[in-house]
Amino acid sequence: MVENHDCGDSNCPLPGVAVKDAEKSAAVAAKGTVLHYIYDPMCGWCYGAAPLLQAAREVDGLTIGLHGGGMMTGSNRKQVSTQLRNYVMQHDHRIAAMTGQQFGDDYFNGLLLDTTAVLDSEPPTMAILAAEAIAGRGLDMLARIQAAHYVQGLRVAEPAVLRNLAAEIGLEPALFYSKFAELEGAATQAHIAASRALLARVGGQGFPTFVLQRGTQIEMLDTGRFFGQAEAWKALLGT
Repeated sequence: MVENHDCGDSNCPLPGVAVKDAEKSAAVAAKGTVLHYIYDPMCGWCYGAAPLLQAAREVDGLTIGLHGGGMMTGSNRKQVSTQLRNYVMQHDHRIAAMTGQQFGDDYFNGLLLDTTAVLDSEPPTMAILAAEAIAGRGLDMLARIQAAHYVQGLRVAEPAVLRNLAAEIGLEPALFYSKFAELEGAATQAHIAASRALLARVGGQGFPTFVLQRGTQIEMLDTGRFFGQAEAWKALLGT
């Protein structure tokens, strides 16, 4: 499989090959209906899917499981360049048109012009895992990171920035940072490997991928046709 981080018309393809099982996901699903969300914080289409994720949170009896896929980790990290800016901007404009999500001037004309900035999925994924572990706030942390990146143009791969974002959503800074540091390395890499295994298991091609699981029944949902239609998406999940 050729490694690829480029985003297409409705998702960002998965880089690399899955190597581990995601059996924990099935165990969680045994407790009820679970919407598995396979995402990456640096994926523009995942930002476009944020209203769908918020709508899912409003569905009674639905548990949401977050699975960070590590799109821009290791050798797939990207330093901002003119070429990268020109490439991602065309997709970002399409995402905005299809989903109604706003991209800020500080992102387009700040972060994407800063050639010293590096786009790296691992630190923000660690932050989301830490927020979930200490307070069950992974979804809130994901939303805050996406706004910080795509609207404010902040460097969300920097631990100090992530610590500030955690404080903004009400997490105790020292507790957050302790868990964040604990997750560095093997723990987060294992999470990413399990997320990729789940994506491979359901036949997904990239991010975002939503998988609805009721008991042992698993269904990959067609997310693309619901962009910009959060209420219809919510109705689907509630049936």
